[in-house]
Amino acid sequence: MTDDIRSKYQVVVGLEVHAQLLTNSKAYSSDKNEYGAPPNTNVSVISLGHPGTLPKMNKKTIEYAVRLGLACDANITETQRFDRKNYFYPDLPKGYQITQDKTPICTRGKIYIKDDEGKEKAIRIARIHMEEDAGKSIHDIDLYDTLVDLNRAGIPLVEIVSEPDIRSSKEAYNYLTEIRKLVRYLGICDGNMEEGSLRCDANVSVMLKDSNEYGKRVEIKNMNSIRNVQRAIEYEINRHIELIEKGEEIAQETRSFDAVNGITISMRTKEAANDYRYFPEPDLLPIVIDEKQIEAIREEMPALPRELYLKYTNKFKLSDYDANNIIENKDIALFYEEIILHTQNYKAAANWLMGDIKSYLNQNGLEIDEFPIAPKTIASLIKMIEEGKVSTTIASQKIFPELLKTPEKEPMTIAEELNLIQESDDTLIVSYIEQVIKENPKEVERYKNGEKKLTGFFMGQLMRVSKGKADPKKANQLMREYLDKQ
Repeated sequence: MTDDIRSKYQVVVGLEVHAQLLTNSKAYSSDKNEYGAPPNTNVSVISLGHPGTLPKMNKKTIEYAVRLGLACDANITETQRFDRKNYFYPDLPKGYQITQDKTPICTRGKIYIKDDEGKEKAIRIARIHMEEDAGKSIHDIDLYDTLVDLNRAGIPLVEIVSEPDIRSSKEAYNYLTEIRKLVRYLGICDGNMEEGSLRCDANVSVMLKDSNEYGKRVEIKNMNSIRNVQRAIEYEINRHIELIEKGEEIAQETRSFDAVNGITISMRTKEAANDYRYFPEPDLLPIVIDEKQIEAIREEMPALPRELYLKYTNKFKLSDYDANNIIENKDIALFYEEIILHTQNYKAAANWLMGDIKSYLNQNGLEIDEFPIAPKTIASLIKMIEEGKVSTTIASQKIFPELLKTPEKEPMTIAEELNLIQESDDTLIVSYIEQVIKENPKEVERYKNGEKKLTGFFMGQLMRVSKGKADPKKANQLMREYLDKQ
């Protein structure tokens, strides 16, 4: 497809994200909420939908949903009721799903993303509601039959429904990345799409840019990674435009994404809301959440990614790159926050975290909570460099490896034991300079003839002669002064 044709159309995307909540038990029963258990072991008469059984609300589900709503700056609905959404799936034991139709727990929120040009953009959230999950149909174990595992049936979900504000597959990717980051920071969902704990359905349509009417939308399901969501949307955008350009109709339907071939496949025509026969859930009483409860939850909220990003870039003057790298992972951000409790050299703290520390973690396949050196010790190492006691090179190449072996030691103790304390005495440094000048007469002559870039060479030789112990800042100054006098 040519850019001229593509540029005629406006992409319109809305995402429905389901997040499984990290509660110990299911939404309406005491059955375990646990991933990876043997099939059909985390079940009971309640989650199996036996006649005469009654659901009971899991309070933690409500708390987690409110936490997410506050993080999205949404309105929290004071009085909520539950509804039954009726449809037949082989892995839906009751033949209906307990959900919230008319009174979602959260409404009118927003999530900030970066658009295709890197500018901040708010994606409006229409609603967040609580519901339960269905079981899982397994098609690839038995050659002839579909197997059903009901462990997942009844696990608590929140569904996050965006307004159709997303304008490209890249924005969809960024939005879903922010959702995953947010639920992980809040501690309400692990965000693992591969395990199905975070799932996304995409509603996609296109329209001419001068049109005021949305095009026919198609829903895409069965995408098991953020990258596949982007791929599926991109394919569907092109498919819609090609059909419109040929004068053909777009069917309002639900499609599945084939990740191997990178295409979407028709599954069924799209259901209308009345197909689900919503009606009030008679076995659950209404829930009332007052302002006092909301404020108690708000007080326990952690610092969130956007809040940290703004603090790091505005207050700490870190680059966009550094800030995003730090907040990408909640535990990394918490480690950084611990370091800066003991130092105000925010850039140095970021450099150590994104450099030596992350390199060590990657090489050893470790997470930050397995890192042996305490944040306070890293801050002490930064202070030693600031005070000119050791160079950054010595700290990185000599002291840091020793700290990994003996993390209980202080950096200064290691530096003293290994005789690494920098030499700042002018007379001593000048003696090193004189030795370097004497050993490299040709390079001195080239410097005198205008090759000022040789300063770096001379500094390298000086650090060799001093065994890395000369104060680089003072040595560089004295070296230039000495060379200019030659």
